[in-house]
Amino acid sequence: MDEKDILLKTIEGLNASVASLSAVNKKQAEQNEKLQERIKELTAQVAWLNRQLFGRKAEKLPVYDPNMPDLFADEFAGLQRKAEEKRDEAMEKMEKESAEEKRQKRQNRKMMEDLPVLETEVIEPDGVDLSLYRRIGEEVTRVVKHKPGMLYVKEIIRPKYALKDSTQLPPEGQKGVEIAPMPLMPVDKCIADTSLLAEILLQKYEYHVPFYRQIQQYRHLGMKGLTESTLDGWFKKTVELLKPLYEALKQEVFSCDYVQADETTVPVINKEKHRADKEYLWMARSVMEKLVIFHYDGGSRAGAVIESLANQHHFKGYLQCDGFAGYETAFKTNPGVHLVNCLIHIRRHFEQALDENREMAEHALTQIQHIYRIEHSCDKAGLSYDERKAKRLELAKPIMEAMKAWMEAEGVKYSPRSQAGKAITYAYTRWGNMMRCLEDGCLLWDNNLAENVIRPITLGRKNYLFCGNHEAAINMSVICSLLATCKAHDVNPRDYLNDIIAQMPYHKKAAHEELIKLLPHQWKLQHQESVLTKQTTESGN
Repeated sequence: MDEKDILLKTIEGLNASVASLSAVNKKQAEQNEKLQERIKELTAQVAWLNRQLFGRKAEKLPVYDPNMPDLFADEFAGLQRKAEEKRDEAMEKMEKESAEEKRQKRQNRKMMEDLPVLETEVIEPDGVDLSLYRRIGEEVTRVVKHKPGMLYVKEIIRPKYALKDSTQLPPEGQKGVEIAPMPLMPVDKCIADTSLLAEILLQKYEYHVPFYRQIQQYRHLGMKGLTESTLDGWFKKTVELLKPLYEALKQEVFSCDYVQADETTVPVINKEKHRADKEYLWMARSVMEKLVIFHYDGGSRAGAVIESLANQHHFKGYLQCDGFAGYETAFKTNPGVHLVNCLIHIRRHFEQALDENREMAEHALTQIQHIYRIEHSCDKAGLSYDERKAKRLELAKPIMEAMKAWMEAEGVKYSPRSQAGKAITYAYTRWGNMMRCLEDGCLLWDNNLAENVIRPITLGRKNYLFCGNHEAAINMSVICSLLATCKAHDVNPRDYLNDIIAQMPYHKKAAHEELIKLLPHQWKLQHQESVLTKQTTESGN
């Protein structure tokens, strides 16, 4: 077959294909025409049904009379005015917010302009095939970080990508323009990094540095334009972030069966009276687990405060406290709570009676000293709680019983108003609670450890002087609870706060079991590098 025949055969094949395609095209055109007609019919049916359901039933067209009064003209005009007013208010609000944002950005730039940029983090989109994309820009977020003796800027860079081929559809699950999401920040629209927020809390309640002195320090480190109101705003929002942890810590303390409690005073500004009122801050400490919480309830010292806390968390067990009568009132009808008092408080009352009646006071002090010597020998021998209980029953119980009989005989000799009479009355009315130390070897003879926990609050009063309001006292309770628990477990508070503040935005709605893992005693199990040694604890580092 020559070339001419091949071409003829090819032409015949092409003609056949064209004829076939023409037939198909004609058939499709006819089908399309029929479909268009059907659409028109269905559209007409829908329009007719709409008129039957929602339209006028009369066939006569309405005649518009311009002279006919509009019955709803006034109402419509009023609604229109309100709509315009709301629109104007919304526009004004948007303009104010826009102006405020611009002002805030200017202030942020001013605060950071003299600080060096020492750290850069680039966050790429996760799960995106970047070979299909081209970089079209980036979003840069700047935050101020702190390390002891220095402030500096960290830049968080998020590259922005677009598909190289704009006509191509993005892969499934991806978009035409991709950028990594910004990590959750502890405080929204805040330039302070977690390290700086942690330092603000630490300076305020660990080192007792008030805000105005902190601002001076940060100014010396290069941050200009930081105001006390800005610092206070960061502080409040950070505390709010940590409150779920605080509530979890409360639950943990009162789930234990041996708790010590005490209370101390804090000055709180009363804006109505224009003065600082002496209010009360409560402390509860689980002895065996070494967990601490502070609690502020409107400044009240009534026993109902500790009673409410215990009942709220279904506390059952031993509650050790000083001789404040509010405890007796709160728990005298609660068979699940057994009060244990403090032998040191009893000893103090006898010490105060030394000048008035040395012989009587020295006898009582000697008996108390014998009890502590027995306890010291148990400590030295490293006795278990059961062994300690047996030793107390053998050696301390006779002293306790003899002391009770002695107070019954001596008490009638002294006026209730004398120092001797007051000491015996105080000790005798609490001696039954002290005898409970014979029931369990883990119980302590005194509340000294609880008083040690409260001591930093006393020191803080001398520096920041007062809490500005009840909210400030509650905020103090939150932070001091976490710091005191860190101290009890030898956890570096700076490391702890820095890590926890960064994590909490992801745990705002976490279950109680998850929050427990973020409390200092559990957190340190995964952060052994942040556990302080004896040497660093004593040196204050």
